[in-house]
Amino acid sequence: MSESYISRRDKIVASAIELIGDLGLHALTTKNLARKENISETSIYKYFGGIDEVLVEVVSQYASFDINIQRTVEHLDISYIDKIKYYADTYATYYDNYLGMGAIMLHYEELLHLSETREIISECILKRNDFVCSLFGSAIENKEIRAVFSPKELTLIFNGIFTEGLTERRTQYSRMSFRAEVKEILNRLEKILRL
Repeated sequence: MSESYISRRDKIVASAIELIGDLGLHALTTKNLARKENISETSIYKYFGGIDEVLVEVVSQYASFDINIQRTVEHLDISYIDKIKYYADTYATYYDNYLGMGAIMLHYEELLHLSETREIISECILKRNDFVCSLFGSAIENKEIRAVFSPKELTLIFNGIFTEGLTERRTQYSRMSFRAEVKEILNRLEKILRL
C-alpha cells in the first residue's frame, strides 16, 4: 500500500495548473477540476471557498517561484550577465518541465482584469521586471555588456523571448527544448552586446 504525502489541496492546485495549461484559464471551473481530480464538485469546497480561491492559490504559487529564484540569483557569486543567463535558464527549465505554469505567463492580461488575482500578478510582474532591469543595468555599469539598449529595453527583449517563445511552443512543434532555444537566443544577444 503506497501512501501519498501530497495533500488533496495541493493535488487540486496541481490539477488546476494542468487545466489552465491544457485548456486555458476559462476551463478552470469546479466541474472540470472535479472531473480531473475524480472527486465531486462539493469536495472542492472542503478545501477551497470556490474556484476563485483555487486560482488565487495557483497565481500565488507562480509568484512565490519568482521570489525564490530571484533570491537565489542575488546570492550567486558570478557576473551579472551570468546571473541573467542563470535566471533565464531556470525559468526555461521550469516552463519546459511544468507546462501549466508557462501558461500562467500567457494569461497575464486576463489575470490583471480579475480582482482576485490583479494584485498578486501585478506585483509579480513589476518585481520581475525591476529585477531583470537591475541585472541588465549592473551588467552595463560593470562593462560586461555595451549600452546598445537601455536596461528597460533589454528587459522588454528578455520578456519577449519568453512570451513569444511560449506562445510559439503552443502553436507549433519544436524539436528543441524551450531551455535550449532560450539559451541559444541569449547567447546570440550576448555576443551582439559584447562586440
